[in-house]
Amino acid sequence: MRVVIAEDNVLLSTGLELLLATKGFEVMAIARDAEAFEDAVAEHRPDVTIVDVRLPPSFRDEGIHAALRARRWYRGLPVLVLSQYVERDYAGELLSDGRGGIGYLLKDRISRVAEFVDALRRVAAGGTAMDPEVVAQLLARRNGDPIDDLTPREREVLARMAQGHDNTTIAQRLSITENAVHKHIGNIFAKLGLAPSDSGHRRVLAVLAYLNGRPPEA
Repeated sequence: MRVVIAEDNVLLSTGLELLLATKGFEVMAIARDAEAFEDAVAEHRPDVTIVDVRLPPSFRDEGIHAALRARRWYRGLPVLVLSQYVERDYAGELLSDGRGGIGYLLKDRISRVAEFVDALRRVAAGGTAMDPEVVAQLLARRNGDPIDDLTPREREVLARMAQGHDNTTIAQRLSITENAVHKHIGNIFAKLGLAPSDSGHRRVLAVLAYLNGRPPEA
């Protein structure tokens, strides 16, 4: 699986390259700024990209905007964004096009190798991978609406849905049956007014759209 990385920190980018090489990925290019990233995507057409939110020259939001431009030019380009901190607005921008193949993780998550690689593969396959801290902040942000009607278990299931996990993984992580997960998800969608027919990454995007404060797309 071919990867393009946009990261100006040499130590981190080198570490990522070595890590990914041991997991069956091929790093095609490492870009140090947004322009170089866009050029690398155009040249290599990677299967997935890893992009730091903050890139030279201003180290503010060049990375996220380069990722959004690349997804417009190459529809459906999988992008996993890395950030030092939870930046809710940037996460919202990434989710705004309503498609899959997106991820937003804190850089600390890289040290959890299996979790990071699983997230990268999920994004490459067109799924989603949202950092638990981002999801937690989105949940907290929505207090005072139907989220409050969810039971504690339903909130746990909702959080893992928003992170991009399937029913089997949710069941394993919560030590409950898949049938129980299915019932909880039905209750969640009913309480939040979301279409019960959503499946796969579409259901995740519907949940994330709700948590992000915008109407889910039909």
